[in-house]
Amino acid sequence: MKRVVLAGGTGFVGQDFAQRFKNLGYEVLIISRQSGHIAWEDREGIRQALEGAEMLINLAGKSVNCRYTDENRRIILESRTRTTRILGESVLACDHPPELWINSSTATIYRHAEDRPMTEKEGEIGSGFSVDVAKAWEQAFFEFSPLPSTRQIALRIAIVLGKGGVMEPLTNLVRFGLGGSQGSGSQQFSWIHIEDLFRMVLYFQQHPDLEGIFNASSPHPVTNRQLMEGLRRQMGVGIGLPSPRWMLELGARLIRTETELVLKSRWVIPERLEQEGFTFIYDTLYTALHEILK
Repeated sequence: MKRVVLAGGTGFVGQDFAQRFKNLGYEVLIISRQSGHIAWEDREGIRQALEGAEMLINLAGKSVNCRYTDENRRIILESRTRTTRILGESVLACDHPPELWINSSTATIYRHAEDRPMTEKEGEIGSGFSVDVAKAWEQAFFEFSPLPSTRQIALRIAIVLGKGGVMEPLTNLVRFGLGGSQGSGSQQFSWIHIEDLFRMVLYFQQHPDLEGIFNASSPHPVTNRQLMEGLRRQMGVGIGLPSPRWMLELGARLIRTETELVLKSRWVIPERLEQEGFTFIYDTLYTALHEILK
């Protein structure tokens, strides 16, 4: 039976991917800190899982939806870099390693951009804690490049939209009348429908000449104002109160998170994928929200 290994496969994206791969007839093995799966401390178990697998997809990492305390910063960083290095060492230990290793990265690696979109070739790397984490994550991944028998792809993933994940807090805001713009509302919101993200993975598998860094985002990002308008329209809610920056700062402290998650302008375009011929099913926010909220 065909096998795929999902590292950190118990989150929103991982659970969705696991079911999709099973539907395609794959055996799915998951590496996780949660019980019932292969433990990160089980190096031999990880090696055996990877031996003869078609693909390794690494989604591991502590959620950034938290306050950036010193301890959380340390865990966020180590949960990405340490696990990536464990996987690299395990791939090297295999006699028949996976042909493809896709490692998560993040579209947050680019600077705050309201002036122009960021592509793989022309994008400017930003600064700050989140960017430092993204750079260290990719560095840990490409420390193993080139691997003798395994292609490597780093996916700079935008906000993933689907039934669950970020859609839950966003739709709750709309339901409670707070579905207006956040901050200035002009910050760009780069996103991707989870089905297109999965289709990208299959596309990489089917095109053995592709490797390196790819942006995983819809070709049509929107502003925060357009995002909230789209949500209200799809949910049939006419009015949404805006949330100025001071209110977001106060609310972020109350719910133990950071305003960067909504205020940073992520304007990311999947230039390489489009040049390679990949097409999106959900290329506009309308089509994505219509499918998710129908």
